[in-house]
Amino acid sequence: MRRNQHKNLMNGLSAFLCFGLLFLADIASAQKATWIWYPGDYEVWLSNKMQARRTERGSFLPPFWKLDSHYALIEFHKDFELASPEKVEIYADGQYNVKLDGKAISGYPHSLDIPAGKHRISLKVFNQGNVPAIYVKGPHLVSDNTWETTFEDKEWIDQSGKTSDISATKYFPAGSWNLNDPKTPPSAFSLPTKEQSAVSKDKKEHSIFVDFGKETFGFVKLIGLKGKGKLSLHYGESKEEAMSLEHGELMDPMDVNQDSKTDYIMPGSRAFRYVNIVYDDNVSLDDVSMLYEYSPVEQRGSFKCNDEEINKIWDVAAYTMHLNTREFFIDGIKRDRWVWSGDAYQSYLMNYYLYFDSPTVTRTIYALRGKDPVTSHINTIMDYTFYWFLSVYDYYQYTGDKAFIKQAYPRMQSMMDFCLARRDKDGLMEGLPGDWVFIDWADGLSKKGEVSFEQMLLCRSLETMGLCANIMNDKAAAVKYNAAGAALKKKIFAYYWNPQKQALVHSRVNGKQTDNVTRYSNMFGIFFNYFSDTQKQEVKKSVLLNDKIQKITTPYMHFYELEALCAMGEQDYVRKQIKDYWGGMLKLGATTFWEEYDPFKKGAEHYAMYGREFGKSLCHAWGASPIYLLGKYYLGVKPTAPGYKQYSITPNLGGLQWMEGSIPTPDGDIKVYASTKQLKIEGAAGTGLLRFRSQTNPMCSQAKPVSKGNGWYELSIEKGKKYTIDYQELK
Repeated sequence: MRRNQHKNLMNGLSAFLCFGLLFLADIASAQKATWIWYPGDYEVWLSNKMQARRTERGSFLPPFWKLDSHYALIEFHKDFELASPEKVEIYADGQYNVKLDGKAISGYPHSLDIPAGKHRISLKVFNQGNVPAIYVKGPHLVSDNTWETTFEDKEWIDQSGKTSDISATKYFPAGSWNLNDPKTPPSAFSLPTKEQSAVSKDKKEHSIFVDFGKETFGFVKLIGLKGKGKLSLHYGESKEEAMSLEHGELMDPMDVNQDSKTDYIMPGSRAFRYVNIVYDDNVSLDDVSMLYEYSPVEQRGSFKCNDEEINKIWDVAAYTMHLNTREFFIDGIKRDRWVWSGDAYQSYLMNYYLYFDSPTVTRTIYALRGKDPVTSHINTIMDYTFYWFLSVYDYYQYTGDKAFIKQAYPRMQSMMDFCLARRDKDGLMEGLPGDWVFIDWADGLSKKGEVSFEQMLLCRSLETMGLCANIMNDKAAAVKYNAAGAALKKKIFAYYWNPQKQALVHSRVNGKQTDNVTRYSNMFGIFFNYFSDTQKQEVKKSVLLNDKIQKITTPYMHFYELEALCAMGEQDYVRKQIKDYWGGMLKLGATTFWEEYDPFKKGAEHYAMYGREFGKSLCHAWGASPIYLLGKYYLGVKPTAPGYKQYSITPNLGGLQWMEGSIPTPDGDIKVYASTKQLKIEGAAGTGLLRFRSQTNPMCSQAKPVSKGNGWYELSIEKGKKYTIDYQELK
């Protein structure tokens, strides 16, 4: 991202006003200040800029859904009390005014002397081009998310000059990120870069073919460029794509007009492993490198085991996830580079076991939701709207961040109102004009009628609304949402469960069950815990382990299929599936995981999709799901109370001899080691509950495991303590 410059601002002012003096004594005692804005506005603005970067063969290709914009005028205020006078610095991105205790301060003050006592400071900021934002810094008064914001203050002054004391204004806690440099406003944010060299180059008279060794992302740097003529860059995730001058997805043409040698950095970031640079007779080029662009997230999660192929799969999954973690969680780095809700929902879950980077989660959730009024499903896809609801509560469960629920809840309500208004006469969701019922990429998959999968996701979304309403103490709404969810769950089993097929059928058309059974609603019913224990076993046999049911070929839905099997204790089977599926891509030379993989395809067939020779993404976020599966279902760690105040650890080797890893939480990393004879646990969060099975009486010097019958034992894990348990694995 490149710095934007404001133009045509009133009175010739710069939109970014940096003022004030730094006092060393204040710096030592100052609290942390950060840039703040109206919640969701910066996320919407930034996502618009990012998603508008997509090109195909040099042509602009924008998203096909509604893009919202930020509010141009925002009021910020903070009520506070000072024990002693202090001076504060004021920075703003846009034109602004300042009030202290309701009295306007003349001009554009860059600093303000505030006496001791109780006060209210207010700033109004206007910025049509970028997001109105402020940065306030004093020894005690600082801008952070304790400030309140609104886009309409609904205040007025009567003929006597009195300001109204009755207002319908709705205020929200300010939005923020970790943008803490007062001299770099949010509108100037860009991801960092670092220079990297190619691993090999094949230079010919009119071309250089460059291999960077693995999938990567950034800006190509042309070194020693000289001459006058045409030059074109042809990017490829595969060698075949870079060599195909006519059919490669990404290419950049340029006119060269350089009398002397110069180094030139391409203005647009691209995904590639290979770059084929072709140029005219009168153009010369000495060398090629790149500026690798990346998100500076910290990798906290880890996983190692005795199976080196599994280790390689985890490492490649982590690299795939890192490439697709940018300003937001995106789908893939080559083609769309858009924020898709279904893709992002899986990225959030992987993130909780790899980075635990909350800001990227909340930015993405905000960007996807956009603004009211709601006029379509998120990304126009019905199921993607429902994933969005699920993501909000999942975020709360992993982080315990109630402040975000407070900000998101009104947007959840209006989004749910939109969904419920689109139900048919039977209270079910059916695709209406403008609705994309996606589910998965699968040949011949019917989207007609009332699809059971969509009802499952709506039901879970209603339950999520009930949970969030309770967090907000909105008891009437909680009752409404929970009742609607319970009623829909009854309909799902009344309308779709087929006792002869021992499964939920795929859909209803004209009020009648279809004969088709697919994996989707059945596997979700398992980890949603909608089925009885008997039904779970029936579904596992009749659907999940039944080769006659249409197989899944995308990592996207393999994620959920394998999660359902793990939830039923089938880790040994899932381990083999991971090795076959993700290991199959590695055997074909993959350095990142793909959008889709069909082991029956040959050669360049693997690169084709969407009717295009190289349409498939070979670095897709949803390909990184082993991170989540190995963390949650093998190391066995998951929160059971918001923010890991309580959590469970249920290691399952699944046929491995040993494994070890760390799981990030808000309060540190939980460390797990498990072999067939020993467990080692180190708790870093609230209170954990270790559950394991042993053939023998387990021994632990730090605490006594409690027998729960049938070979199961439990042990309470306290924060900051290490435990070693000697046992004998019972499968």
